[in-house]
Amino acid sequence: MTAKIFRPAKTAMQSGQARTRAWILEFEPEARREVEPLMGWTSSRDMKSQIRMSFPTKEQAIAYAERHGLAYHVSDPHVRKRRPKSYSDNFRFGRIDSWTH
Repeated sequence: MTAKIFRPAKTAMQSGQARTRAWILEFEPEARREVEPLMGWTSSRDMKSQIRMSFPTKEQAIAYAERHGLAYHVSDPHVRKRRPKSYSDNFRFGRIDSWTH
């Protein structure tokens, strides 16, 4: 039973940082998913795959895993590098890019 601790990335439909600040603790799947022959639904006998806990900090998630004796691995998030821009930079005199209209 291995736990995965990570911070979720924002979805492609998101422009803000909502629901990306909390750290999530999930369990790795222990059993593979099966297709039910009559209806064709996908199911699993692994009940721990339904557990998803959130913590405000990475340290709290690690402390919870250690307190309960869970094996875990931590995936650190990739930090985006953004250079702040302003609208007036598009019309700057010393602009490097060519003007296209």
